[in-house]
Amino acid sequence: MNASTADLLLWVAVPYICLAVFAVGHVWRYRQDQFGWTSRTTQLLEHRWLRWGSPLFHLGAFMVIAGHVVGLAIPDAWTEAVGISEHAYHTTAVWAGSVAGVAMVAGLGMLCARRLLTRQIRLGTDRSDKLLFPLLSATVLLGITATFAHNVFGAGYDYRSTVSVWFRGLFVLQPKPEAIAGAPLLFQAHALTAFLLFAAWPFTRLVHVWSAPIGYLARPYLVYRRRATAPAPETPSARANRQRTRRAA
Repeated sequence: MNASTADLLLWVAVPYICLAVFAVGHVWRYRQDQFGWTSRTTQLLEHRWLRWGSPLFHLGAFMVIAGHVVGLAIPDAWTEAVGISEHAYHTTAVWAGSVAGVAMVAGLGMLCARRLLTRQIRLGTDRSDKLLFPLLSATVLLGITATFAHNVFGAGYDYRSTVSVWFRGLFVLQPKPEAIAGAPLLFQAHALTAFLLFAAWPFTRLVHVWSAPIGYLARPYLVYRRRATAPAPETPSARANRQRTRRAA
């Protein structure tokens, strides 16, 4: 099946441009802005919403990313070869993905709410955050909406035979835009916003993902010992008082 010009633009040109910006942008950011390579935490300004929103968002994000790696990068023939039937995979992916998606949406909602409702944080929001939060929210909401609309309440849609084929084809330099051209609109919009998020990644706080302190998991314990405190030096007035006390005695 021949792809149209629009399909080639949306599902070949745009993804490759976004991936190129993702790679080159990280190199540029690291060389030009190492001191800005951080999540720019605002915990000191507000911590009650952050206490719940951050763990929910990050835990949900880790689960969602793991699910996408399995669903997009691993062909269905491989999972069937290890004894996982398509029905078992589909059921597990839908419900685990739904739980992860709800946790991610709830956490992201709390983080966005605290940024909008806390004046100090709102005033400290820079242009990269104004780009990141709407784009990230759109990507997450489109993904969970597609899951619920088609695979929870709908008749079911096997994205592994369409979207996954297109996605893997990009990375082996054999793009197949026709594979995603017939996918439901929600899946297409989710894929497109995800690649736009990749392009914005190097220029936002998302770069802190690559600086996760994994080394702390293997570093030895630090042993703290109490150091004996030296007596405070005697002041001249205290010395004079002590001498007067001795003479009086």
